Amino acid sequence: MDGRQAYCEPFHIEKSQLFEIHKVEYTEKDPYSCSMHFHEVHELIIFENINGRYLYSQGESQLENNDLVFTPSLETHNFVCPKGKKTWYIVQFLPELFDSEDMRHVAEKFGHGVHLRLTQKHIDIVQQQVQCLKLCYEQNPHSILGFNVLKTLVLWIAEHAQIINVPNSKPIAISRDYAKLKPIMDVFRNQTCVDLSLNQAAQTCFMSPAHFSRMFKSVFRYSYSEYSLRHKLYSAARLISQTNKSVTEISYELYFSSPSHFISQFKKQFQVTPKKYRDNK
Repeated sequence: MDGRQAYCEPFHIEKSQLFEIHKVEYTEKDPYSCSMHFHEVHELIIFENINGRYLYSQGESQLENNDLVFTPSLETHNFVCPKGKKTWYIVQFLPELFDSEDMRHVAEKFGHGVHLRLTQKHIDIVQQQVQCLKLCYEQNPHSILGFNVLKTLVLWIAEHAQIINVPNSKPIAISRDYAKLKPIMDVFRNQTCVDLSLNQAAQTCFMSPAHFSRMFKSVFRYSYSEYSLRHKLYSAARLISQTNKSVTEISYELYFSSPSHFISQFKKQFQVTPKKYRDNK
């Protein structure tokens, strides 16, 4: 995939692969957009050039060049970044990585979202490891060598990176408003496609539609309908990259009114058609 058409979403690990790694690049003029979201896999982002904020389970923190961010599977998070040049590596891997004997001792450090920072010496080492990991992945995404490089990278970060504590910030996951919205977020987590109206979603959370609508937008920065559409489109991207289902099949499976409407919405979100997205994967 062209680096300029890579996003904080949607990267999803292909079937039979243990991890994926991509280089993400934005120029000064490239638009950037990311909404509150979660993954079914763990995500490690190694920033090179960045100016923005990380919103996660521990609160909100300011990102600096060469920072690291780890977000575990199913944890809601977001990145808020202004226009400008941005580059980073995004690594997504299965939670089972921490099940192996040689990784269990660091699992606790990655039990929730963490914002990490390294000294210059270790920044250089981590950058070398990331480049090696990307090379291994490009040569053979199923290789044991690549998986071992990934484990080395995670172990090195666990050993040498310092956690950035977030002062005077209210964690997203335990805020009162987020807690009230948890029933509908559980629906999003457990279903590929959420086809609930605003009224039905509000009923799920035992709220009036007006109150639910205001609260949802205050927490997620997008209206319920916008979030629901993005969730469908990210699910579509996963189905396009991981299955042989046709665009027509996917459009109806995700309850779009027609394939042409689906294609139009997909292109608006990702700047490419579903077919081009599949060809680029």
